[in-house]
Amino acid sequence: MLLESLGSVLLGLALSWAAVHHLGDRLPSRRAVFATGAVGALFGAYVTHVALGPGHFLATLLGAVAIGAVLLSLLIRPSTRRLRRAFPF
Repeated sequence: MLLESLGSVLLGLALSWAAVHHLGDRLPSRRAVFATGAVGALFGAYVTHVALGPGHFLATLLGAVAIGAVLLSLLIRPSTRRLRRAFPF
């Protein structure tokens, strides 16, 4: 369980770094993004470990990445430019 926790936190930080690198202008502060990624991945590892039980190391890390990515996606703000509609209604 310790390796799953450590691996999930590292994967969450990697996801956060990628999000800040690609979407830096649409995210809040870097500290909030990195904290959300790490805690989200740790929560994802916990939920997946409880659901599957011990012995599913890769599946637990996959669940950690999935839930961490979902929580990071909730931080994304809309872009500043507005899209024009094709129809006036």
